[in-house]
Amino acid sequence: MITIQNLHKTFKKNSVLTGIDLTINSSGIYAILGPNGSGKTTLIKSILGMVVPTQGTIHIMGENIKNNWHYKKNVDYLPQIANFPNNLSVKELFKMIKDLRGNTQADQELIELFNLAPFLNKKLGNLSGGTKQKVNIVLTFMFNSPILILDEPTTGLDPISLIRLKELIRKEKTNEKTILITSHIMSFVEEISDEIVFLLEGKIYFRGSIAQLKSQTQQPNFEHAIASILKTSYA
Repeated sequence: MITIQNLHKTFKKNSVLTGIDLTINSSGIYAILGPNGSGKTTLIKSILGMVVPTQGTIHIMGENIKNNWHYKKNVDYLPQIANFPNNLSVKELFKMIKDLRGNTQADQELIELFNLAPFLNKKLGNLSGGTKQKVNIVLTFMFNSPILILDEPTTGLDPISLIRLKELIRKEKTNEKTILITSHIMSFVEEISDEIVFLLEGKIYFRGSIAQLKSQTQQPNFEHAIASILKTSYA
């Protein structure tokens, strides 16, 4: 589904990605992790076509994404920060997106799941951060694309909404979707992920299960395993 070969990205003299090779051929939940400056945001934005690589290729569902916007119909994206037009209501935003991408009835189920019905006629500029994140989630999951990219999806969510988000992600996995997640919440990553891809200094330092990472680092739990990697890299 996703094939990345020899990916490099340089901003002026700063090399952010330095030869990323990553192939994901099966459905599942993959956490893209790494410290600030490791290149994970640039990698995600390269997959989305928001950053043009300096070198290398990316194929989505067999299509080279260079100069090709058609592949984006296969990808749904939840950004970390939702920048909505403040003067639109929630209902107007949903209608606008459906007019652009095609009609779907899935939004009704999602609106009920995240209890957004009381907010449909409210202006987006008047919503709390947590409610905006729920709107963000509905927009991401309301279309049936085979690839989901979720950037810090838990931001601002109350405990009930977090539980429902995790259930929703697992449901999408059973529908044989490929789901990429970035998160700083290690407990969430450990609970939800099938594999992790850990980036350091623009390269993939580790790819595998959390159990494999704990074994490799000889640490008793996931957070200590991550800390061990960072301690080694900064030594």
